[in-house]
Amino acid sequence: MHDLEINNSIFEKIKHIDEYGNEYWSARDLQNVLGYKKWDKFLNVILNAEKACINSNCDSNYHFLQMEKMIDTGKGAKRKILDYKLSRYACYLIVQNADPSKEVVALGQTYFTIQTRKQELRELDYSKLTEDEKRLYQRSLTKKGNYSLNQTAKAAGVKNFDKFHNAGYMGLYNGETADDIAKRKGLRYREDILDNMGSVELAANLFRITQTDEKLKNDNIKGEKNANVTHYNMGKDIRNFIKEQGGTMPEVICTK
Repeated sequence: MHDLEINNSIFEKIKHIDEYGNEYWSARDLQNVLGYKKWDKFLNVILNAEKACINSNCDSNYHFLQMEKMIDTGKGAKRKILDYKLSRYACYLIVQNADPSKEVVALGQTYFTIQTRKQELRELDYSKLTEDEKRLYQRSLTKKGNYSLNQTAKAAGVKNFDKFHNAGYMGLYNGETADDIAKRKGLRYREDILDNMGSVELAANLFRITQTDEKLKNDNIKGEKNANVTHYNMGKDIRNFIKEQGGTMPEVICTK
């Protein structure tokens, strides 16, 4: 495989999506990919990158957001460790300050330089889109997200995918199944509900999809029942988050 293809693969695999649809990377994940065995040594790289961010008059708290991560310490015990939620720009600065003798660092420098510029252009373009164009863009992302989620769910043991996807909808839509949503929208038989959502409602569903995918993978969840419960709980957690932030519930958004 070509170096650039490997490069794209390793950095894309550890990418996350937050509740606002923004991409981010975990510093702990990035540490492993870049080949740093000791956290303290990698932390120095992060701190130097953060200084560069400040010197560029950028908001370091946005690009280098500290957070805690739970890890297993054996025999069922867990403990909290320091982690960072890193923007693409933060990752770009980190690889620029990392050990240049590491081949993967050189690949990272190429990847994040190109992708940071692409992200800037996408954000500029997205702000100029009409609502219908935004909807089509978000719909494309949900299709890709559902494909990945289906592959992960299958690996977890899911066989009844209608039931699995309904679990996620029921969590997010306060008990409504896909059929309930379709009826409320006045859709014809077998008409895709995701094709009949606005950009904001699609964004809520995209977050449900991507985070369930992450949860199934990261927690190594096995068994159809456990996967369904995970999907339902993720949908419900996102619904609660929207409520806590004073947002509009997805079933209300779609009626506007």
